[in-house]
Parts: sequence; structure tokens; C-alpha cells
Amino acid sequence: MRISTVTMFESSLSSMNRQQSDFMKVGQQIASGRRVVNPSDDPQAASRAVAVSQSMAVSQQYADARVSARNALSQEESVLNSVSDSIASAKTLIVQAQNGTLSDADRASIASELQGIYENLLGQANVTNGNGTYLFGGYQDDAPPFVKDADGRVSYHGDTGVRQQKVDSSRLMPVGNNGEDIFTSVHSGSGYVATAGDNKGSVVFTGPTRVDANAEGYGANYSITFADAGVDEKGNPTYTYSITDTAGNEAVGEGLPQTGKPFTPGEKLTFGGISITLEGTPEDGDEITLAKAENNNIFTTLENVITALNSTTETDAAKAALQNTLSTTSRQLDNGLDNVLTVRASVGARLNELDTLDTVGGNRSLNYEQTLSDLVDLDYARAISDYTLRQVGLQASQKAFVDIQGMSLFDQL
Repeated sequence: MRISTVTMFESSLSSMNRQQSDFMKVGQQIASGRRVVNPSDDPQAASRAVAVSQSMAVSQQYADARVSARNALSQEESVLNSVSDSIASAKTLIVQAQNGTLSDADRASIASELQGIYENLLGQANVTNGNGTYLFGGYQDDAPPFVKDADGRVSYHGDTGVRQQKVDSSRLMPVGNNGEDIFTSVHSGSGYVATAGDNKGSVVFTGPTRVDANAEGYGANYSITFADAGVDEKGNPTYTYSITDTAGNEAVGEGLPQTGKPFTPGEKLTFGGISITLEGTPEDGDEITLAKAENNNIFTTLENVITALNSTTETDAAKAALQNTLSTTSRQLDNGLDNVLTVRASVGARLNELDTLDTVGGNRSLNYEQTLSDLVDLDYARAISDYTLRQVGLQASQKAFVDIQGMSLFDQL
């Protein structure tokens, strides 16, 4: 075989280039800290690394979503804390207003304090988040959800939607509550609320209280209606009462059904699994309704009691109307507070769930990082050893080329 000078040069140059390429490849790995710098270094590992990187990116997006959800829920929890404190303060004032020794001026002062609580609650109901959107408007978060109508009454103008956010691969979490759920609803365990109509007599109720939730008729709404029964043998007026449900059926209970039963002040009436005590003297046509709590607008409740406290109580009927309004308000505020606390507990549960998801997501991210490291990260001890070996190989190739370059037939002449 004829070996020319050109062949020797080309072979030596090719060898040096190969050695230099291997040397630079190891140097690039050491400089980047990665075993797989280019997909051609390990196609299978590179492919798996792409999939793991995508999973890590998705996991990070869920982590960011949890931060956003936590901020929204934390703000809601803070507002609900203020709302529950305001309702508790209103309840204290209602108890104070029930003191029979107070004058009209004293009750007007209490009404003024309740008005301040009312305005504070309205401000909390229309609170905005950091983006300027209303927290309790549902999907209609670009306008105040609670607005005073022409008659001065506050009503809900939002919707019943609740914004949700994907905080994990299998968890779509509500990140708020609409105002209807908080300020105009009652929890499922709420009992009965009694309300006196525009009565002319002085009947005052106490209760109602639950006796037996399994009794026949429990859950139905009832009306206690009084009728004039003439006078007794001493010339004193007498009255009868009838208890019917919304369908017109007579209530079932102790001594019932009995239409037109004589009314005795202080008598405890038990029917439909509930009981109520009535004091005072009714007038013909007076009525008291007992309804299972289904909705409870906190603002309407406060509006009614403020109006009642600002009214004079010069007659027995006015005093009875005030006491009945205070009793109804107290029960409604109890239901409202229970509902707010229930929603607040739900918010707290979701915040706890976010903490758990953060822990799980953190562990998942660590597993992804470990897997990615196993696929593409560099073993420095082995790389340095290879680097030294490639360096020796390159130097040997260069030395061999120098020696071959010096070989010539002319040296033998």
C-alpha cells in the first residue's frame, strides 16, 4: 500500500480533530453541569427530560394558582371575620334594646349604633380585591353587588356564580363565595322564625323553640290567628286562636287540632314539633307567623329593627310590636351569624386544603427534579476523569503528528 505524505497529514489531522472534539465535548459538559447537552448525546434521556420538564412546568403553574387562590381566600376570611364581629355587636345591642326601662331616646341611640354597623356591613359586602373587582359579586364582579334601591332597602344585584380555580390536576377549587350565600342565606340547621304582622293588640311571643324535629308537621309554615270571642261573665273581652299551615290545614299538637280554641295569656302552644309562648292581649285579626328559616337578608333585618327602635312606644300595641321585632331580629341575627361562621369554616377548610396540596406539590416537584437530574445532570468525578483522559489523548495525537511530520526519505540521503 502506498502511503503518501498527504495521506499521513490527513490521517493525523482527522485523529487530532476527533480527539479535540471529544475533549471539547467533555469540557462543555463540565462547564454546563449537564451530561446531555445536545439531544444527540443521549436521545432517550433527552426525550424523557422534555416530558419531565413539561410536568415540572405544569406543577409550577398549579403552585402559582394556589398562591392566587390563597390570597383570595385569605382576604375573604379576613372580611368574614369582620362581618361576624359586626353581627355579634348588633346582637349585643339588640339584647340591650330589650331592656324595658329604656326610653325612646335611649333606643334611638342604640338605633344610631346599629346604623353604623349596618353601613360597615354594607361596606364589607361591597369590598374589592387588589384588582378592583368586587369580592362577593359572583361573576358580576365589575359593579357593587349590594345596592340601595329607591326605597332605601339594600338588595343583592350580583349572581349566584362562584369563581373556581384549578389548583391541582384533579382539584377545581372555589376561590370565593357570592354575596347571596353570605348575607342573604341561612345554614341548613336553622330553625323557625316567628314574625308578628301589623297587629293592633299587645301579644308578645317567646320562641319558637324546637321540640321534636321528627314530629308530624315539622318543617311546615304556620299562622296563629286570633279572633274576637265576645266577653266573659265579668265583661272582659275574650279571644280564640287557630293554628293552620300554609295549605289551610289545622296544626297537629297538644290539644290540637281545634279551631277557635280559647286563648290564655302565658299559655305554651306546642304543635308541629315546635313550641311558642304568647303573652298579652290580642285584637281581632291579629296574626303571628312561624316559618322555617330559608332566607335571611341581614341588611333587611337591620333596616327593620332600626326603624322599630326609632319609633315611639306610647301604646301597649307599639311596645308589643317593638318587642316582637326585637325577638325576630335576634333570631334572624343568630341565623345570619351561624351562616357567616359556616361559610368562614368552609373558607378555612379550603385554606387547609391548599396547604396540603402545597406539601404534595412540593414533594412531586422534588421527585421531578430528582428524575431530571438522573437523566441529564453530570457526574463530575467521572467527567473530570474523562476530561483528563481526553486531554492526554489530544496531547498524544498532537505529539504523534509532530513526529510523523518530521519523517522524510530525504533524511536518509
